[in-house]
Amino acid sequence: MKTTIDWQHFAEIIHSASKVVLTTHLRPDGDCIGSALAMRQILLHLGKEAHIIAPHKTPPTLAFLDPHHYITPLEEMTEEDVRWLQTADLFFVLDTSSWAQLGDMATLFRESTAKKIVLDHHTKGDDIGAITFIDSTIDATGTLVVHAADTLGVPITADIALPAFVAITTDTGWFRFSSVKAETFHMATRLVNAGAQPDMVYRELYEQESLGRMRLIGRTLSKAESYSDGQFLLTRIMLEDFEAAGAIASDSEDIVNMLLQVRGTKMAALISELKDKTFKISFRSRCEVDCSMLAAQFGGGGHKKAAGASLALPFDQVKQTIIEAITAALRDASE
Repeated sequence: MKTTIDWQHFAEIIHSASKVVLTTHLRPDGDCIGSALAMRQILLHLGKEAHIIAPHKTPPTLAFLDPHHYITPLEEMTEEDVRWLQTADLFFVLDTSSWAQLGDMATLFRESTAKKIVLDHHTKGDDIGAITFIDSTIDATGTLVVHAADTLGVPITADIALPAFVAITTDTGWFRFSSVKAETFHMATRLVNAGAQPDMVYRELYEQESLGRMRLIGRTLSKAESYSDGQFLLTRIMLEDFEAAGAIASDSEDIVNMLLQVRGTKMAALISELKDKTFKISFRSRCEVDCSMLAAQFGGGGHKKAAGASLALPFDQVKQTIIEAITAALRDASE
């Protein structure tokens, strides 16, 4: 795998550390959860102490990856956890370099005197005062974690292979996104040979739906609106929808991608109301429009085909702003 990352420098930092705190982004997905758990096992293999402290709880769909509860949500930190964090000599962020995506972990990150590093594959981020190891040409942070293991001389065991496989499969849409390359399948083969079980992973990820999620999907898709002669579909999830469906926040995962299944659709967007009354916007593209550039207009980021941002405006203004931005992007792409 070709990469622009200075892996020798990365290895020097890891080898010099003894106590590592790992964290990742808000609204955790398979890539960040899988990457953190795989990296923890790598660090343990090297004889390091490693704790994962996350800004949000692990969603139920990914709980099978962490049966021993190695991930501590920030809200469940004990005084012992706080003391341990204060003595850590390396603060390691995975799958983001954005202040907004760190949530309340940003405060602990700023206050820590430990050396700080980032391992990520997203194009958009902030200068968070860390040494960054970023390659946006890579399909998932999970892939970078496996490459880190190779650099550090750590064998890929089953307890590394499973979370890394989940990281890669979820961030590539089970190998259907344009980020997938031949190397993606080579990596997947390697992880399966090391113990990852695709049938079990698929069953846990996609065949354990709650009735609440199914109802939420129905409510969300029923609100889809078509723009630009059917090239662009937009829908929304309001707080009342979660309550009416009996769903939780993580149940909204991947619904936006369902809009792209409609014939003729080139762009899709989902506006989700958050508890603080702000709105998260998820962008998806299967054309030349770059979602990361769209999201950047609103302080967000992500990938070319999938990105997100947040807006603190009334819903009607958010909706109109997104319609205008995507309509303009589609028009520019066609010229």
